[in-house]
Amino acid sequence: MTRLSGKVAYVTGSGRGIGRAVALKLAGEGAKVVVNDLDAEPAEAVLAEIRAMGGDGLAVVGSVTEDGFAERFVGAGLDAFGEIDIIVNNAGYTWDSLIAKMTDPQFDAMIDVHLKAPFRILRAAAEPIRIRAAKEAAEGREVFRKVVNISSVAGTGGNVGQANYSSAKSGVIGLTKALSKEWGRFKVNVNCVAFGYIETRLTEATDAKKTIMVEGNEVAIGMPGKVVDMIRGMIPLGRPGTPEEAADGVYLFCAPESNYVSGQVMIVGGGISF
Repeated sequence: MTRLSGKVAYVTGSGRGIGRAVALKLAGEGAKVVVNDLDAEPAEAVLAEIRAMGGDGLAVVGSVTEDGFAERFVGAGLDAFGEIDIIVNNAGYTWDSLIAKMTDPQFDAMIDVHLKAPFRILRAAAEPIRIRAAKEAAEGREVFRKVVNISSVAGTGGNVGQANYSSAKSGVIGLTKALSKEWGRFKVNVNCVAFGYIETRLTEATDAKKTIMVEGNEVAIGMPGKVVDMIRGMIPLGRPGTPEEAADGVYLFCAPESNYVSGQVMIVGGGISF
């Protein structure tokens, strides 16, 4: 029997990279997955992968920063599957600059996607979770739900050129710890995974200039080869992690074995720590 059979998981930013790996991992363990991406094509592709493995899910396309997205995201999953068991706040990207050159919109963009969006999603989920928890308590049943917020070692230890990203990811840790206390009475485990260097299209080693457009902003992706070599030297296990290994870390906080673990931050970074 799969460990998450009958559960419904909501995973933002799950059309590519780590989010895709998380969605597939949870689906492989039996969960129905509400997939999200900025673009329809990758979201639908992941949904097709889930269905091909015998699972089920739903794609909700759009930016997590849009007004009303949180309610639409949570509402779509509830309408389709009637439950909310797991929330993984994963969506995000980096937009780096030294602070002297960092603009207000650049700083605000990181706060909006990495901190405000998770806050809005969790707020939208609050009443549905409260109603279900009250019913379960009245019936004498103890049902655990899971929230996994995604941070970074930039949030636990800071990083040059990432005052915006580091601030947002540090804020996610505060959100996690506050909500673990607020939602404990509802039997919700709220934890945080802080990633080290995980290889994705955003972090690949490249000396060529590569950019993507995110909500009208041109954002650089990839990292210079010499920077990647330096980071590799800091990782005790000697290499970056894969998206699948990152997803395994998230899964640990979604599994029943974590039912008495809450308010914790786990670094998934091959032994790197700050």
